Amino acid sequence: MTTRSLVQSSTSSVWTRCRPRRPSMSRLSSGEPSKPPQTGDRVMLTASRLVLARKRRRMTLSSLANKSGISVRSLTAFENGHKAPAPENMQVLAEALGLPTAFFTAPDVEEIELDAVSFRALSKMSALDRDSARGAGRIVVEINDWIERNFGLPEPDVPTLPHLAPEDAADRVRALWGLGEAPIPNMVHLLESHGVRVFSLAADCTSVDAFSFRWKRTRPFIVLNLEKSGERGRFDAAHELGHLVLHSEHRIPHGQEAEQEAQQFASAFLMPKSGLLAQRLYSADARRILSAKLKWQVAAVALTYRLKDLGLITEWNYRTTVKQLSQMGFRRSEPGGIPRESSQLLSKVFAALRSQKIPVSRMAEDINLTVEELNLHVFGLVPTVVDGGEMTSPGARPNLRVV
Repeated sequence: MTTRSLVQSSTSSVWTRCRPRRPSMSRLSSGEPSKPPQTGDRVMLTASRLVLARKRRRMTLSSLANKSGISVRSLTAFENGHKAPAPENMQVLAEALGLPTAFFTAPDVEEIELDAVSFRALSKMSALDRDSARGAGRIVVEINDWIERNFGLPEPDVPTLPHLAPEDAADRVRALWGLGEAPIPNMVHLLESHGVRVFSLAADCTSVDAFSFRWKRTRPFIVLNLEKSGERGRFDAAHELGHLVLHSEHRIPHGQEAEQEAQQFASAFLMPKSGLLAQRLYSADARRILSAKLKWQVAAVALTYRLKDLGLITEWNYRTTVKQLSQMGFRRSEPGGIPRESSQLLSKVFAALRSQKIPVSRMAEDINLTVEELNLHVFGLVPTVVDGGEMTSPGARPNLRVV
C-alpha cells in the first residue's frame, strides 16, 4: 500500500511518501507483555536507559530514591552498571518513572550532545529542565526510528550554510526548495517534505520552548511548543530551521548570537524582502499591517519588526504601530489568528496503522513506551483517535488519548 500526501509550496508541489513496509509492520509485538531478561535472581538492566528515564522525569538520584524507596547508593550502582536490580526493584523503578520494564532492558542509548541542541536560554535553564528536554528529544528519536523501520519517509534535504548571513541563507533555502517569493502555506508540511522530523514538545518540557538538533549530525529534528498561536508556531518552526541551516557543522546552535541569527533567518524566510517590496508596504500603518499579516500568516508584531528592519517604516512608525497593536491585544496573543499547523506525515502514519487494524498501544509497546508517553510527543500534530477509530480534534492536553 502506498500513501502519498501533496504539500503545496508557492511554486511547486512536493510529494511526501509515507509507505508502510509490510515485512516490518508484521513484526510488531504480539501485545503480550514480555518478561525482562534475567541472570539468576537479577534483571539485566541497561544502565543508560535508567539514566535517560530519570533525567526525562526531571529527577535527581535523591528524588528517585524518595519515590522508589531504593537507596541512592543502589541507584548509583545501577546507573554505573556496577549492580543489577532484583526483579521486584525493576518493577518499582518502572512504576516510579512511568515507563514499561521493557524500556529498561532494551539496547543501550546514546544521549543527545548538549552542544547539538538549540536551547534558547541555556544559561538560564536549570540542569533538570535541560536534561528533561534532552531526554524528551532522545525519546523522539526512538519514536522516529520505529516509524522509519516501518514506513518509507522523505530523506533529509536541509542544507548547512554556516558561512552565509541569515538573510542570504534564507534566500538560498527558498531558492533550493523552489519557494520563490510567495508566502509559505504550511511550515510543518514544508519541513516534513524535506526530511525534517517534527514532533511536539512534551507538556512537562514547555519551559525550554521549541528546540532542534541533528541526530548524529545527519537527521534533522524540530520539537515545537504547540501551546502557542498558529502564527508564532510557524515562526518557531522557521527559527529552528534557521538553527539547522546556520548552526550545524562547526557552529554551536545556542547563545545570544545564534539566537539573533535564527530570528533573522526566520523573519527573512517567512517574509522575503522581494515579496514585501512587491506588496508596497512602505510607511504601512497598523491597519495595513493587519491586512498584510493574513497573507504571510505571521504575527502582526513580527511583520512590523520586519518592515522596520527592511527600512520600509521608520523607527518612530515602528514604535507607534507596536503600541497600537499592543493596545489591540497583539502583543501577548494573535486575536483572530490562524489554526496551529499539524503534521501530515504523522497523520498518515497513524492512518496507516488504523487501516491495518494495528492499535497505537502496540506501536508504543514496540518502542518500549507507554501510550501516555507517546502521546506527549505527538499531541497537537495529529488528531486524537478515540475507540472505534473515529478522529476528533485534540482537546485539553491532560485528556489526550491516541487510542
